[in-house]
Amino acid sequence: MVSTKKVGILGATGTVGQRFILLLANHPYFTIHALGASPRSAGKPYKNATKWKQSQPIPSNVDQLVVKPCVASEFKDCDIVFSGLDADVAGDIEMEFLKADLVVFSNAKNYRRDPVVPLMVPTVNAQHYDIIPHQRKHYGLQKGFMITNANCSTTGLVVPLKALQDAFGPMSHILVHTQQAISGAGYPGVPSLDILDNVVPYIGGEEEKMEYEVSKILGGLNQDLQGFALLEQTVVSATCTRVPVLDGHLESVSIKFANGPPPSVDAIYDVLERYTSDAQALQCPLAPESPIIVTKEADRPQPRLDRELHRGQAVTVGRVRPCPVLDIKFTLLVHNTILGAAGSSVLNAEIAVAKGLI
Repeated sequence: MVSTKKVGILGATGTVGQRFILLLANHPYFTIHALGASPRSAGKPYKNATKWKQSQPIPSNVDQLVVKPCVASEFKDCDIVFSGLDADVAGDIEMEFLKADLVVFSNAKNYRRDPVVPLMVPTVNAQHYDIIPHQRKHYGLQKGFMITNANCSTTGLVVPLKALQDAFGPMSHILVHTQQAISGAGYPGVPSLDILDNVVPYIGGEEEKMEYEVSKILGGLNQDLQGFALLEQTVVSATCTRVPVLDGHLESVSIKFANGPPPSVDAIYDVLERYTSDAQALQCPLAPESPIIVTKEADRPQPRLDRELHRGQAVTVGRVRPCPVLDIKFTLLVHNTILGAAGSSVLNAEIAVAKGLI
């Protein structure tokens, strides 16, 4: 039986922070102990500090918690700290928490390229936790460490790619075009006059994130477990757009395998349907029953119909078919604020507990 862990949430008043609260409010072994936000929110009861934007009400065990400033001394008795901070403030704050020997699960981009910090998608690369002893030695820590989430669109992409890479070997080329929900921009997000009746064909920094992150997540650890071996033979080209959808990133993907001939459509469907992850084997509470949900309906997946499947922790894949330019193409859907953000962090923390790291 897992002992109860006290958790803190940084950026608790934002959209990712609100998702953390919903995911953790009734968690079997995580209990919300502290909430952190900007100085203008600190000192207020949570219900007075936030503009709540979720379809479910603020949990009753949270609404009266007094918001703290985001300083490590206010969270020193937390076993885990989840960060939903914006990237413009996350860097210094998260490093302060790490150097205070706290366990930090970050949603921000600031440390995704750090050579000793795992970039983790919980249903893909849990083996990257093996670098944590070296990370602790590097920073002079006893119990603390840092894990970063991937970009929300990268998270959806790498789950089926991992299944295919394991089954059919490396991929030489990956083309991906995303249609990303407005919740990915946070609150207040994209102005209505920009997004209604429109598609915005640019999201700053998003394409570069995807093109790098795939190589780190699908790569391995060095033999000495002190660094990451990025994929060198896989080229990723991303085009990222914003569409007038509330939640759920839809992605159109084409890939070419390094080793021919390409697998059949039936073989690909079979591999996707049978894929399992360490999160399931470790019996983590938020682990999806299947990391990949396969649909063979001609017009699926769709954000409104499929984003909540398996509590938003699975990726739905459909429309697998031959690609006349590369080898195969398919469409996927990921819930960007659950598996693509807060849900990944919570499941990553569950894996860390199961591995005895917390």
